[in-house]
Amino acid sequence: MTRTIPVSASAVTTQASKASELPRAARRRAAAAEAAPPENRLSIRLLQAIDVCVARIYHQTIVRTPQRLPRSGPAILICNHTSGLDPLLIQSVCPRLIVWMMASEYYEMKAFKWIFKTIEAIPVDRGGRDMAATRSALRALDQGSVLGVFPEGRIEKTRELLPFQTGVALIAIKTGVPVYPAYLDGTQRNKTMIHAFLARNRATLTFGSAVQFDRSSTSKEVLQDATDRFTEAVAALKARSEQAEASGRPNGSSGR
Repeated sequence: MTRTIPVSASAVTTQASKASELPRAARRRAAAAEAAPPENRLSIRLLQAIDVCVARIYHQTIVRTPQRLPRSGPAILICNHTSGLDPLLIQSVCPRLIVWMMASEYYEMKAFKWIFKTIEAIPVDRGGRDMAATRSALRALDQGSVLGVFPEGRIEKTRELLPFQTGVALIAIKTGVPVYPAYLDGTQRNKTMIHAFLARNRATLTFGSAVQFDRSSTSKEVLQDATDRFTEAVAALKARSEQAEASGRPNGSSGR
């Protein structure tokens, strides 16, 4: 037996009015949150399974402190850059799909391009200010994704952090999303993607809580101050990782 439930026309009008008052970006994020997460796609699940085998069985990936990413909703993950293998190592211990901003020369490698397209990676032209990549990053966050960025802009040749670029701060302030730091170290340092992939490596990952920073404007001073906060957060994780390595404390876990 079907039961009819009376609905007040005024109530419907009120709800519609409230919905229309929501910012357009907020409505898109709400719709994205209700949609099936990309991690549920068969192609993504298959690639993640392969990634786990490569990064945590063939290579050894040690997690000193677990990742802190939210289970849903947009976020930015920042990390120092040691090699072309970095995204695979980090993704292998993060349940959520990370949409990486990556150098266009890597993105265009024929052997891996279909993978990068499947995981919706964003190619970045390092020759100048790439506004198309920035728009793609903003769109990914607007859709509720986790954006992965290496703010140094290039691979470190030593264990010292390179200066962070202010682009992450600009994106974070414009979108209002949280920024989570990570620090990566290991024998993969300064290897090309192919070399790092084929040679077995031992990597360590240290994750931190969301960084607190001023979001009051996008002035040069505020952007630099936020960038300094990001640098300090990753540097603190670096010191923690090196201290654990030097003291010979347990390696943490190799899982998520």
